[in-house]
Amino acid sequence: MELTLPLMVDIQHVHLTDDQFYQLCIHNPELVIERNAKGVLIFMSPVGGDSGNREMDLGGELYVWNKQTQLGKVFSSSTLFKLPGGSDRSPDVAWIELSRWQALTPEQRKRFPPIAPDFVIELRSRTDDLTTLQEKMQEYLDSGVRLGWLFNPQDQQVKVYRQGQDKEVKSLPVQLSGEAVLPGFILQVDPFTDE
Repeated sequence: MELTLPLMVDIQHVHLTDDQFYQLCIHNPELVIERNAKGVLIFMSPVGGDSGNREMDLGGELYVWNKQTQLGKVFSSSTLFKLPGGSDRSPDVAWIELSRWQALTPEQRKRFPPIAPDFVIELRSRTDDLTTLQEKMQEYLDSGVRLGWLFNPQDQQVKVYRQGQDKEVKSLPVQLSGEAVLPGFILQVDPFTDE
């Protein structure tokens, strides 16, 4: 059964079960959809070339580190996680420690994994509202994410989110550490330029 949406939909009042939401996403792969803890559907717009390239650069650095250390699994922005608070979110880049990933059943790994990543990256594109992204980062922390980086090219900053600590704003250029979450991971971030 294919679930499709009409062009106009009141996303504030659509109530879907987890399975209905999963089917909606699977049968509409051209749509990028998240769902907040209240069940509100959030349709994500595609990003432009600069943002897509920056996202790949950041994820690529994490991938290379993880390939060398074999400490976990790295996920792209296409991966949707079923967070403990009830929302379904897809960070731009995510990482989960290996034993936590292996604790999931094969079926859980195939669908939207019911787990909060240990580490996430969000990269603000030109169309993203900063307040909405900051709320999303707080939602990640509330769900158990241990470390998160919110990159804001428009202000040449990164905001570092850590469990149990105040957010820290750093100006670019900056060298970021994966701290105890990603041991030995160092990321040098130069100022973002419009290409």
